[in-house]
Formats: sequence, structure tokens, C-alpha cells
Amino acid sequence: MRRLRDFALTVVVLAVAGLGAGLVWSAVAPRTPYVVTRSGPRLADPTTQTLIAADGWFAVITAAAGLACGVVCYVLARTGRGSPVALLPGLTAGGLLGGWLALVVGSSFGGPAVQAAAPAAAGVGSTVEVLSITARGVLLSWPLVAVVMFGVLASVEGYRESPLRRPYAGEPGPPA
Repeated sequence: MRRLRDFALTVVVLAVAGLGAGLVWSAVAPRTPYVVTRSGPRLADPTTQTLIAADGWFAVITAAAGLACGVVCYVLARTGRGSPVALLPGLTAGGLLGGWLALVVGSSFGGPAVQAAAPAAAGVGSTVEVLSITARGVLLSWPLVAVVMFGVLASVEGYRESPLRRPYAGEPGPPA
């Protein structure tokens, strides 16, 4: 029962953090200008780099969130306040949910994506600025970094506490 509670709590906390990450991404990432046509939105400048920049900002923000979540969950597991068996799947599921919520919140903040999709709402020929990601792989940065950080910290701790680290596998060395 405790493991289920730890898993659920981890997922919920990371989902709430995803909402905040979406707001941060919306505030710092550049928007891409689209021209509304009868057939739908078209890039105003096909050589724009704002699409790549938005992906990069999303990856950096969610990776930073994953780094922080991985460290916090490791500390909770180390101090006995959480089960590592529940926290790791919670980091994975919560990171995926948090990244998806960050995308939804960040890209819909202000509503220009809706205007661009409906030519009648924005008016044919008008320009709208939209925030979106084009590389869907950046949605994995949060859970990937969180789980890797947890694993690295656990490995370092395991190495430090290992008797194999000492000479002669923990047995006393040769007499001096």
C-alpha cells in the first residue's frame, strides 16, 4: 500500500510541476509566425529557427525539472521516506505526464494555436504567433534525465558503501 501511495504521489507532484514548466516554457520560448490561409496555417518564414529554439527551450526546461526530481526522489529514498521500487516508476510516469502537461499548457497559453487552426477566427492573410514543438522526442527529456540522475546517485552510493572498493575485497591488507 505504501508503494502505491509513493508512486501516485510522485506522479501527481510531477504533473503539477509540469504545469509550472509549461508556464515557464511559454514565457521564455520564441513563438513562430504563421500566416493564416484558406487551406490552413503556413509558416511566414520557411527558414525560421524559432521552431528549433522552442524545442531546445522545452528540452532544457524539462531536463532541469527531471534533474531536480531525480535528486529529490533519491534523497527521499535514501532517508527512508519513499520506496525506490515505487519512486522510479513514479519518476517515469510522472515525467511523461509532466512533459505532456508542460507541452499542453505552454502551447495553449494565449490561444494562438486555436486561431491559426481556424482561418475564420484569425482572418485569412493575418499573422499569428504559435508556440509548439516539432521534435516529439523532447517529451522524453524529463523522465529520462530523472531516472538517469536517480540511477547515477544510487550507483555512487553503492560504490562508496561496497566492501569491494577496499583493497582485498574488504579484508585487511598485507602487514606493513
